[in-house]
Amino acid sequence: MNTPRVTPTAVILFNLGGPGDLDAVEPFLVNLFSDREIIELPFGAALQPVIARVIAKLRGPSVRRNYASIGGGSPQLRITNAQAAALETKLRRVGDYRVFVAMRYTRPTCDDAIDAIAAAGIRRIVTLTLFPHYSKATTGSSRREFDRVLARPVWRQFGFDVTHIDRYAADDRYLDAMSERVLDAWRAVPADRQSRTVLLFSAHGLPQKFIDSGDPYVEEIAATRRGILERVQLPCRDVLGYQSRTGPVKWIGPGTEEMLEELGRQGVTDVLVVPLSFVSDHIETLYEVDLLFAAAATKAGITHYRRSEALNTSDRFIDALAGLVEDHLAEPALA
Repeated sequence: MNTPRVTPTAVILFNLGGPGDLDAVEPFLVNLFSDREIIELPFGAALQPVIARVIAKLRGPSVRRNYASIGGGSPQLRITNAQAAALETKLRRVGDYRVFVAMRYTRPTCDDAIDAIAAAGIRRIVTLTLFPHYSKATTGSSRREFDRVLARPVWRQFGFDVTHIDRYAADDRYLDAMSERVLDAWRAVPADRQSRTVLLFSAHGLPQKFIDSGDPYVEEIAATRRGILERVQLPCRDVLGYQSRTGPVKWIGPGTEEMLEELGRQGVTDVLVVPLSFVSDHIETLYEVDLLFAAAATKAGITHYRRSEALNTSDRFIDALAGLVEDHLAEPALA
């Protein structure tokens, strides 16, 4: 660890957010589909909030059923708060740190986080994304919202000193944490089935237009996949799929379900899924991977279907986040 830091520093964890209960599903969908920088609905910006409400009303029942199947709401805020608490405990051993959470589409928002930071008398802020792989659809959207909020007159007077950690796809500590989860899951595979097991990395999808415009997401996903494979050195084949693809636009692929179908056609019977772009459990792991894809695997003839655990509050992951913050603040320009 570095020399203890005297200046009080706030760390804001950026995350997407999710409905905490079934009543919060439609408001969450309205917020999501109203973000024109990410989802460009037809008929222009002025009508986007109206169309977003229509979409939320139409999709609400099916999305509520999905959340009902994983306990009635997203655990993302609970887990993110636990990550924040663990990170704060780790950082306070070396300096005066407070860790806050800012969700993009649910509360607490950037406004909530900045309000709490100002009330605590802190002027130094480091934002730390919980999206390891940069995309303007995730970290970029959170950053733009943060900048909009910070530009309001009520906050300009505070003179906040702000810097950002916006990616860490190839960070050694993050890759070590991911590799630990993969190896834990691999060791649970019976020895006589390991040789026939295929490692299926599953990352969140992204519309192709983002990649075409220069978004580095796919390259950073590849860097993480490569870094994990170099560390785990498993004697098995690996493939990649993209999940959570919705809407009529062209998405990057192949889809995770499509990949499971293809593996089934190839006669594969054993699959270990590694959720690649997620640092905590939420609808994408608990519903899509654990329920939806498990059913697709069974239909494809895959008889042994497993997944590695999400990072959540693993010690290695919290150490990785703490190291990112300390290294960032130790840079000469920030000292």
